[in-house]
Amino acid sequence: MNDVRHNVPKLYVIRFFKNLIPAYVIERLFWEQRGMTIQMVVYTEIIYAITVVLLEIPTGIIADRWGRKRMIVLDCFLGCLELLILVFATEFWHFAAAIFIAGIGRSVGSGSENALLYDSLLSSGDERSFEKCLGRLNAWDFTAAILAALSGSLMAGLFGFELNYWVSVAGMFVSLCIALMLAEPEVKSKSDSPIAVGEYVAASVSFFKRNYGVCLMLLSAMVTGAALNFIDEFWQLYINRLGVPVIYFGLFSSGLSLLRLPGNILAYKIKEKISYRAMVSGVVLTIAAGMFYLYAVRGITGLAVIFLICLVSGIIEPAATGYLHHRIDSSMRATIDSFQSLGLRSMIIIIGLGFGWVSSRFDIYGGYGFISLICCAFLVFFLISSKHIAQ
Repeated sequence: MNDVRHNVPKLYVIRFFKNLIPAYVIERLFWEQRGMTIQMVVYTEIIYAITVVLLEIPTGIIADRWGRKRMIVLDCFLGCLELLILVFATEFWHFAAAIFIAGIGRSVGSGSENALLYDSLLSSGDERSFEKCLGRLNAWDFTAAILAALSGSLMAGLFGFELNYWVSVAGMFVSLCIALMLAEPEVKSKSDSPIAVGEYVAASVSFFKRNYGVCLMLLSAMVTGAALNFIDEFWQLYINRLGVPVIYFGLFSSGLSLLRLPGNILAYKIKEKISYRAMVSGVVLTIAAGMFYLYAVRGITGLAVIFLICLVSGIIEPAATGYLHHRIDSSMRATIDSFQSLGLRSMIIIIGLGFGWVSSRFDIYGGYGFISLICCAFLVFFLISSKHIAQ
């Protein structure tokens, strides 16, 4: 019989193979080769974000009531389907359909993994190690991304772009098989009374109203996450504009992932040494200054700046997610966690509209300048509003 104590290593393996996706290293070039412009790519990002926004809370409620394991299995299955569609995609609507499926999968899996991880630890009395385990979980993500990037650029140079997608399908299928082996942990609720479906959203909104510090921390994660999203999605075009050969894309992608490892692994230690206010302010300032540099300089030194942004940003997601999970009840864990992803996708939609419009007129450089302005505005707001965040 499966034991919840084995869930944590299984989640590590699932996340590893879900991110062993060599297709990502050439994805934007592959899309551009098949007629997708920057603005079209931004449209697919908006489709993805809208899908997640619409489904995030309903799927979080389903995960809390139906079970987190089932949602993780469904997420892996939809990941396989998405990649299979992209192999054969030639028209905008093909890419849009694949991204729509990806959005469904993201909302299905969102909240479920974190909730299953936390409650598995809670079942063994080890919930205080959540940030450490989440950081290590993210480290497995980045390790897989590094291997995928190195192998993906090599395969793309030797065999073309499509092989990368077939290898990616195989990796996602392995995740699906491991997900079927997870055990559903017992949910420990502070209340013995079941919560009706209609009460989930109201209870979640009430929780956020009572916890201003949680709202501010999650907003910080949303803004920084949205900014980093446009690094992750468009770095290929950026370095291509600088004349970097495709053969080096894998090394660059590996560097992006490798530099996020220290922050994720050490986030639980860093939050004990410095305040949340200092941590978030430093990260947002670095992102704002770095994005402005990418806009203004437009040279090879911009690569080092991208690396710096990735290095400092790794601590935010584990710290913000841990800040949230230590303050919520297990009976609504996936639902409330889904609000974080909901906010992130909403932020991507808002920033993406401006990013796409500016990029269509001033290329990718202007888009990064736009994000710099957004981060500067948020930094001012955060410094004014964060004087009393609990450590």
